[in-house]
Amino acid sequence: MQFFKLIKEDIQAIFERDPAAKTTLEVLLCYPGLHAIMFHRISHGLYRLGWVVLARIVSNIARWLTGIEIHPGAVIGRKLFIDHGTGVVIGETTVIGDCVTIYQGATLGGTGKEKGKRHPTIGNNVVISSGAKVLGPFRVGDNSRIGAGSVVLKEVPDNCTVVGVPGRIVVKDNKKVQTANEGIDLDHSKLPDPVFDEMHNLRKKLFGLEKRLSEIERRNGDEAI
Repeated sequence: MQFFKLIKEDIQAIFERDPAAKTTLEVLLCYPGLHAIMFHRISHGLYRLGWVVLARIVSNIARWLTGIEIHPGAVIGRKLFIDHGTGVVIGETTVIGDCVTIYQGATLGGTGKEKGKRHPTIGNNVVISSGAKVLGPFRVGDNSRIGAGSVVLKEVPDNCTVVGVPGRIVVKDNKKVQTANEGIDLDHSKLPDPVFDEMHNLRKKLFGLEKRLSEIERRNGDEAI
């Protein structure tokens, strides 16, 4: 019964976060992210029972069918939404909280061959955008967003936005972050661009120097006359 309750919540999460979802039948038949989660909930149960090989077989079948690779040892919370999902990889010791959204091509991976905890822990209401890589045994805090293509190698506090390679925190607590009851902020297309900002600042400084140089040359010209 717990399995079907979780799947029902996973379906509900799709309707809450994907305006393209029209009917429950469509979601059940046409959403590979949901299929991957359903297979994972089965494989994770087998993994916990010690049937590791069978669990890996189930997870491999899911990978072949969906293009999403979730190790059966990963712990996944309620209402995970994997949008499109092709290329998503979730490692063995990953822990994912509730109401998390993961877009295609994202990786929750490790950085070495060490034993034990080597994959990230993802808090609640986190959005991991397309192509983002979160690598290592650290925590990504609640209500945080990881920008598209970012590579995150160290801990992220709650209520932060991370962009870049390596990932840098560019927003923290300077605006209200929606809670689970208020809805999840999925607008990962409007993230700060620190590279653009730095280039813009350099251009402003260059224009200022050119203006100052022109004034000096004009003044020197007037004095010569």
